[in-house]
Amino acid sequence: LTAVYGFSSLFYFIVSILLFFIPVSLVSAELATGWPKRGGVYLWVKEAFGHRFGFLAGWLLWIENVIWYPTILSFIAGTIAFTFKPELADSTLYMFCVIFGAFWGNIFLNLLGMRISGWISTLGVIFGTIIPGVIIIALGGIWLAMGKPSHIVFNWNTFLPDLSSPQQLALLAGVLLGFAGMEMSAVHAKDVKNPQKNYPRAIFLSGAIIIALSILGTLAIAIVIPESKISLVSGGMEAIAFFLRSYHLEWAVPIIAFLIALGAFGGMSTWTVGPVKGLLAAAQDGDFPPILHKVNKRNVPIGMLIFQGTIVSVMATVFLLMPNVNSSFWILLALTSQLYLLMYVIMFAAGIALRYKKPDVPRAYKIPFGNVGMWIVAGLGFLTALAAITIGFFPPEQLETGSPLFYVLFLVFGMIIFCAAPFIILLFKKPSWNRPIPLQDDD
Repeated sequence: LTAVYGFSSLFYFIVSILLFFIPVSLVSAELATGWPKRGGVYLWVKEAFGHRFGFLAGWLLWIENVIWYPTILSFIAGTIAFTFKPELADSTLYMFCVIFGAFWGNIFLNLLGMRISGWISTLGVIFGTIIPGVIIIALGGIWLAMGKPSHIVFNWNTFLPDLSSPQQLALLAGVLLGFAGMEMSAVHAKDVKNPQKNYPRAIFLSGAIIIALSILGTLAIAIVIPESKISLVSGGMEAIAFFLRSYHLEWAVPIIAFLIALGAFGGMSTWTVGPVKGLLAAAQDGDFPPILHKVNKRNVPIGMLIFQGTIVSVMATVFLLMPNVNSSFWILLALTSQLYLLMYVIMFAAGIALRYKKPDVPRAYKIPFGNVGMWIVAGLGFLTALAAITIGFFPPEQLETGSPLFYVLFLVFGMIIFCAAPFIILLFKKPSWNRPIPLQDDD
């Protein structure tokens, strides 16, 4: 995604780390150590603003993942295409068919239990993240060392984007999405020795590692491939294929492509059951009908997984409606980002509110400098997320998005529908929904 920025991606990475990643990490660490029970964001917001907004926050965390699945699946489909017919990566019909088939296959594998899901996820980390990342960075360095031409210019003018143009900044929401998710790991902050001192250190260290790897990988792609030819769906594979062909290793392209696709599938599998189990905390409060409470003998929430698969199938039709694969990928990523960022807006507000509503609740980690410190940290995150949501409604200059009206209406109605859904569910909530769910405690 960020390779389309060229050298200015460094600017966006730094902004995202300072104004979003660090606030998310520190605020969620305080909330997780104060309210460590099952439920996460759902529980924190519920404590601050009541059940309805807690349900909204938990719902947003789940639904943004559901909308995200077609984007990662389109990447998998684009990568698979390199194994036999690369031009298929530009076919919207091919993308729809692969997304539909792969996700339902993924649901079936997850129904077999967490052991198989964990095994797939482990392979995903190795083959989908570590190996391709090292290959892209290493070959990018070799490219420059051999004196071959770079397609980006390293100077101040290319570092700083046009901050007055919403269209130039429109991809910021997608960049922020890459730094989201620390609220998941924050539950472990209470287990850190001397968390008040060591947890912030860990956050800054991880931030430095993330930004280094992200920038090196992004610049490696941007150096080799011109911006106009970078694909959001298969840009990484295009870079690897370009490198390998430069060294007369064409035979390795389909092998590497298959391994990356397998790894990305494993990474997606990790997120298939996790957010669903998070919603079960709301289901325990009777917020969903009994049909969605059902779990199989392996403790997997089968009802919610099928419901999730149905929504993903509907969202995949976007690939049949948009002018090309890149625009389909981006419009889904934009909607994902906006829903996820709205959840963060609520979470940051909850962090501030709980300092006043429940000041006596012990927190193993607490943002320093009292309530002023919380206002500064959470306020920065709140404003950054809110600004990114607003900017996200502008179609990015770097992509062909078809009709600007369709683009804006899709995002507006998507936000309205998915934000209204939890309140509509609660409106029709019945006493019979308060049925115990036979789940073992996985804490």
